[in-house]
Amino acid sequence: MKTLLQLAVLLFSVLISAQEANKLNFSQTLEKAQTENKNVLLYFSGSDWCAPCVKFKKQFVLTEQFKSYADNNLVVYNADFPRLKKNQLTPEIVKENETLAEKYNRNGLFPLILLLNKEGKVIKSWDHLPSETLEEFIAKLK
Repeated sequence: MKTLLQLAVLLFSVLISAQEANKLNFSQTLEKAQTENKNVLLYFSGSDWCAPCVKFKKQFVLTEQFKSYADNNLVVYNADFPRLKKNQLTPEIVKENETLAEKYNRNGLFPLILLLNKEGKVIKSWDHLPSETLEEFIAKLK
């Protein structure tokens, strides 16, 4: 039983590492946006302490309707700032998110949702949980 548990923990660790390895850094996100001629949706969140951030992710980003729109029109990047030790990000991701905050989120707003063009210039911003419905939000992204 102990061996089975160790194997499960190892498998879980490998899956988490693979997910992190597949995540694009912001430079790669911009390159992908330029290559695919798409805008970037950059959103700043506190995934383990900011209720409106969690709500945005759940009610917008993770919905099938948004995913379908984003797959064809956007490259999405989440600059996350978790507080709990168990949710800490790698030092590289923390540094990159802090650099993004210095450039795009100097006031430390959470959530802050930005629609950027493929060069990284802000087209539209929401400095709170969007008050629009999902359909209205997607329409504004168009």
